[in-house]
Amino acid sequence: VMIGYPLAIVVGFIGMVAGVGEFGIIPTLELFYSRTYELLTNYTFLAIPMFVFMGSMLEHSGVARGLYDALYEALGRLKGGLAIATVLIGTVLAAAVGILGASVTMLTLVALPSMIEKGYDKSLAAGSVMAGGTLGILIPPSVMLVVYGPLASLSVGKLLMGAFLPGFMLSGLYCAYIAIVCYIKPSYGPAISHEQRLSTVQILKKLLVSLLPPAVLIMSVLGVIFLGIAPPTQAASVGAFASILIALAYGKLTWENFKDAAMQTVKISGMVMLVGTMCFSFVGVFIRVGGGEVISQFLLNAPIGRWGILGIVLLFTVFLGMVMEWIGVLFILVPIVTPIMAKFGFNPLWFALMMCITLQTSFLTPPVAPAIFYFQGAVDPKLGVNIGHAMKGVLPFIFLVLVGVALCSLFPNIILWLPSIMIGG
Repeated sequence: VMIGYPLAIVVGFIGMVAGVGEFGIIPTLELFYSRTYELLTNYTFLAIPMFVFMGSMLEHSGVARGLYDALYEALGRLKGGLAIATVLIGTVLAAAVGILGASVTMLTLVALPSMIEKGYDKSLAAGSVMAGGTLGILIPPSVMLVVYGPLASLSVGKLLMGAFLPGFMLSGLYCAYIAIVCYIKPSYGPAISHEQRLSTVQILKKLLVSLLPPAVLIMSVLGVIFLGIAPPTQAASVGAFASILIALAYGKLTWENFKDAAMQTVKISGMVMLVGTMCFSFVGVFIRVGGGEVISQFLLNAPIGRWGILGIVLLFTVFLGMVMEWIGVLFILVPIVTPIMAKFGFNPLWFALMMCITLQTSFLTPPVAPAIFYFQGAVDPKLGVNIGHAMKGVLPFIFLVLVGVALCSLFPNIILWLPSIMIGG
């Protein structure tokens, strides 16, 4: 995987070879078939293409540009205001889009040029774009959480609600860091000039107009889940339809945009399911040969206590996330570690979100660091922002994710409160 071979092929091949060597060709093929069939016929996974299509349509609708223009005027008068606006846009887009690549790419194209033009520190600008963009994979509706739920036999609705406060907590930590840095070093994030500022009434009007479409979309998806009106799969279809209406309202519902969104949906959903089936089959072989029991006994007998075990699992999650995509990490780790952590008395929902929050570091940490690759692929070379600026820029935000993990460990209700009061599961 580290030298560039596709994860699905590597994991599937290793699982097949190990299975044939242990059980023979026919039992191994039967195991691969049964695991693949089980995964592809899981009703919950229907939400994946719906959420991806919703995000893709929003990417083409122009919502990000309108939102950035409004927040640019509202926060640009503050030191570091544009970088804070970038994180806030990433937060709103995360709650409306839910796709890492779409969020990072949109922010790179929309927000980065303005920050560089206003003299912002290049590392700070790059870091705020990538940190804000990666919130799209955690804040609901999140494809990652839709994948996690069936793997751990958890309610996807409760996972989505549980991720809401941690996601906004990370957003708040990012904004606080930017504000403090720019207060100490004003040259890192200068405020826009008085001549460029609009009146308060004009700013409020722009904010209202730009925030209304994503707010309606967020409520159409998360509201029906929270109130128990519909399960996540049906809510995802409502969101997909609402995204079409938003694109229509913005005058962006063209055949070309619709086709691009559909093709992106097919590609991303196909990639998720291909990697998922191969990793799921690999785990089937691993568990059948007794690997899961070996790991379970090793951890249960380790003299470091339940919190030490949690630390080991989360560190291993970070390591795996550094060398492979999050899809592979979930499909390989979740079926193995979830029952083990339950034996240690950890709430499965709380542990699931702890693992997903920890994976935020993996999106920013080389060598895989998908956020950096999306950023570098979208950045205009004329801006003079290179991969060195990107890597330097993400380091403080990686530390802030770890702070978020620590806070959720100390105060578990950050994760558990919303799921406990939602109507239905």
